[in-house]
Amino acid sequence: MAQWFAAKEQAGSALVFFRMGDFYELFFEDAEAAAEALGLALTHRGEHQGHPIPMCGVPHHSHESYLARLIRRGFRVAICEQMETPEEAKARKSATLRREVVRIITPGTATEEALLDAARPAWLLALVRGGAAWLDVSTGAFHTQDAPEIAALVARLAPAEILTEEGLELEGATPALVPKDAPGRLAEALGVASLEGFGQFSPAESAAAAMAVDYVRGVQNGALPRLAPPMPEGARGVLLLDAATRRSLDILDGPRDASLLAAVDRTLTGAGARELAARLAAPLDDRAAIRARHDAVATLLEDGTRRAGLRAALKGAPDMARALGRLSVERFAPRDLGAIRDGLDRAGRLARLLDGVPPGLLDAAQAPLSALPALAQELARAVATELPARLEEGGTVAPGYDGELDALRRLRDDARGAIAAMQMQLAQAWGVASLKIRHHQQLGYLAEMPAAAGEKLLRAAPPGANGELAPIHRQSMASAHRFTCAALAALDRRLSEAGDQARAREKLVVAHLRRMILAEGDAIAAAAREMAALDVLAASAELASGGGWCRPEIAERPDFAIEAGRHPVVEAALRRARGPAFVPNDCDLSPGQRLCLLTGPNMAGKSTFLRQNALMVILAQAGLYVPARAARIGLVDRLFSRVGAADDLAGGRSTFMVEMTETAAILNQAGPRSLVVLDEVGRGTATWDGLAIATAVLEALHDRIRARTLFATHFHELTRLADGLPEMRLAAMQVREWRGQVVFQHSVAEGAAEKSWGVHVAKLAGVPPTVLKRAAEVLAGLEARAAVGTDPLTAAMPLFAGAPPPPQPPRASPLLEALLALDPDALSPREAHDALYSLKALAAAKEGL
Repeated sequence: MAQWFAAKEQAGSALVFFRMGDFYELFFEDAEAAAEALGLALTHRGEHQGHPIPMCGVPHHSHESYLARLIRRGFRVAICEQMETPEEAKARKSATLRREVVRIITPGTATEEALLDAARPAWLLALVRGGAAWLDVSTGAFHTQDAPEIAALVARLAPAEILTEEGLELEGATPALVPKDAPGRLAEALGVASLEGFGQFSPAESAAAAMAVDYVRGVQNGALPRLAPPMPEGARGVLLLDAATRRSLDILDGPRDASLLAAVDRTLTGAGARELAARLAAPLDDRAAIRARHDAVATLLEDGTRRAGLRAALKGAPDMARALGRLSVERFAPRDLGAIRDGLDRAGRLARLLDGVPPGLLDAAQAPLSALPALAQELARAVATELPARLEEGGTVAPGYDGELDALRRLRDDARGAIAAMQMQLAQAWGVASLKIRHHQQLGYLAEMPAAAGEKLLRAAPPGANGELAPIHRQSMASAHRFTCAALAALDRRLSEAGDQARAREKLVVAHLRRMILAEGDAIAAAAREMAALDVLAASAELASGGGWCRPEIAERPDFAIEAGRHPVVEAALRRARGPAFVPNDCDLSPGQRLCLLTGPNMAGKSTFLRQNALMVILAQAGLYVPARAARIGLVDRLFSRVGAADDLAGGRSTFMVEMTETAAILNQAGPRSLVVLDEVGRGTATWDGLAIATAVLEALHDRIRARTLFATHFHELTRLADGLPEMRLAAMQVREWRGQVVFQHSVAEGAAEKSWGVHVAKLAGVPPTVLKRAAEVLAGLEARAAVGTDPLTAAMPLFAGAPPPPQPPRASPLLEALLALDPDALSPREAHDALYSLKALAAAKEGL
């Protein structure tokens, strides 16, 4: 327990997996937390300060599955291993084995296959003021960025773990220290004198990268996995997507797994799935790079035979990048050596299949894929075909590769064969036909026999049981006795020595193979990257080969013309459900008509139309084909999508506040090369406030920002702006009424919607008939008053009507008032004459009566 307390002090908040023989055991609060999270029985072992010590445990051979569940629940786990054998502890006269914390497993530093998602990277994101760095310990990928938009970067990466410097608050993040002399610290970790050879890094980028590397080294007990040189992200042209846009478009994750990634993923390898997710999360903003990807997809689409061959070679290909990562930290299994061997073999096959392709990405992939034929041949000779689960079991190295190992194995196996001969010899000498030689973990090989035969042997040994065959009693059990003899002990010793020598020799050979692999780590990683990229390109061609997908034309001018476009996710869902065919629609936001005001009822497909056109940009600039008959898309630098209502109750923000915040981001950041998709701006507040805001936003997008825009609304008053906004066109979702029922046609046509059909949608939703009837009556009244120019809301709705004015006293006629005001005694003849004419004039006028 003293060892456990020392390990817990080192581990801090992490749960301590404390190795005790064949189990990892947890104590005190760790045991209580793990028992609840894993559903384990909580028991006790010993006492501390007079109280029982809570304890639970998991088997050593299957601990990874328990680790995976804890890591997914957000726990950090410290592994405390036995660092010596019982024999070594006895040799130094210690009552306990030496134990040490060998590493701390966190969500962003796990390397075990069971702890990782094969299709997603496990990014560790480090954030400092003005800079960010993220790395994947399992593959060695390493990136930095200067002055990132933190929310957008977090949404793009979906990191497994986030580190932040002190004072930079972010929910769920782990505080970490920025090392002094960050550039030097980072250069030392990468084994170089300076970072200049990798590119230009700002001080904030260097600080974030060094913080991430130091954190990894700390949890790995000083060891550092193989890391690729950091790539400054600012040098790459990437389509910018903020967090709200990513949520709106369900790019990588969506409700009920209905995401863009799930709809278009045809990859065959885990590395390919990760690469596809990375391309969809960060589409390009470089026309030449996008066209290069489209060229490669077009080549594979036209050559179905080559594509089929490539996909056959890729199917079941191992994940070399992650196997290389485990080898770099000496936390590998025999299957990781097999993964490198098989992966290099597949890479060579892929390179041969690319012979004769046109210049481009496919042609450039040949050299990295075929760069290591000598290592591939060496591993093919060295690594066994059938591999054990663990290195300790032996059998990793193939027979015939190392002569000394083969000799030790023969000696070991011959000694084992001699066990059968020894068993027969002892059975004859001791006169016990049922004698069996068995191995005991502590006592070695023993001759076991039934209790009756053992009792007889204890009383008197047979004449032949003398010398080296004389029986020595070792153990009595209820139904059997166990004996040994000098000959059996000598055989046990020879067998043990041969086995130990064979294991030691195999360990040396495996270490040699590991060094060979790590020496070519950069070339192996390059081949793994090309295999992943090739998987994505072949999968994209396979997706397009099904029909209805076209190569988008990427233009420099701000065009956007989609012919018969479809929503890939909705279309896939309809196909799975065997529902009706998706209704395609055109969309043209090219110069002269770059702002489309879309009206129509709910349930008619406005949101689907908005999202599908935003997804066209994602797919096209990621290098994939798009679900349309034809597409011409001018390069988009930023994509904004605000579709659907959301609130932030935890942050104290209402739906309308979230909507206005996201709208403000669009108005402040969008530009002429951007694409903006907005749905129902202003719906979260009073009608006239919302209409005023929607009008102002629409005018700003048209006049000042001049972005390509899809703007859906229920404010039909906005359609009147078409007369004053020359580049705005009107479009409406088509609806028909047939036999009292509403039929949504899901098609888009020119013009404005006639009405919103809200009462009909309420009927579809199951609103009670009495409510529907009253709503229809109120609607009819509102529409009638609006037709004659009366304010429909204040005139028809008692809730909005103003208070009636107070009753006024009856007013006398002007003639009578003027007559009563005269004083005849005070008038001069001239004044009397003028007054008479005034009274006569009032009498002649209608107002005076």
